[in-house]
Amino acid sequence: MNIKLKSITRQNWEDAIALQVEKGQQGFVPSVAVSLAKTYVKPDGDHITYVPFAIYNKEKMVGFVMHAYEPGSTNMYWINGFLIDSAYQGKGYGKVAILALIKWIRTSFPLCEEIRLTVYDDNQKATRLYKSIGFQETEHYYDDERVWFYRVT
Repeated sequence: MNIKLKSITRQNWEDAIALQVEKGQQGFVPSVAVSLAKTYVKPDGDHITYVPFAIYNKEKMVGFVMHAYEPGSTNMYWINGFLIDSAYQGKGYGKVAILALIKWIRTSFPLCEEIRLTVYDDNQKATRLYKSIGFQETEHYYDDERVWFYRVT
C-alpha cells in the first residue's frame, strides 16, 4: 500500500466527484461535489480555509478527504468529507489516509494541538476507525454529528 494525499486539480476533479460510498453510508458523508463547493462558498465563514485532497494508492484514486482550519488557532483543525470509494473499502486505506492527513497537519501547522472531526453516532465503521487511530469522542454535537478530537503531541 502506498497512500498519498494529492491536491484536487483540473486534471483529477472529475475522478474525485465520481467517488461513491456504499448505499448505507450515503447519509453519513457529503458527496465530494458538496465538499468541493464548500471551498468556494465557505459556509463556516471567511476565516476558515479548506484544503481538499484526493487519496491515492499508487496512481489510483481511492478516496477523498478535506481539511478545514482556522489559521493561527490551536484546536480549529478539522477533518471533513472523508470517504473511501466503495470499491476500495475494507482494505485499510482509510486508516492509512487519516494517519497521512494527521502527519500533514502536524507538519504544516506547528500551532495545532488538537484535530477534530464529526461522526454520526450510528456510523459504526467510522467510529471503529477513529477510535483505532486514537480519536476520542466528546459530549458535543455539531448539527447531528458528535464531535471527536485527536490530541496532537
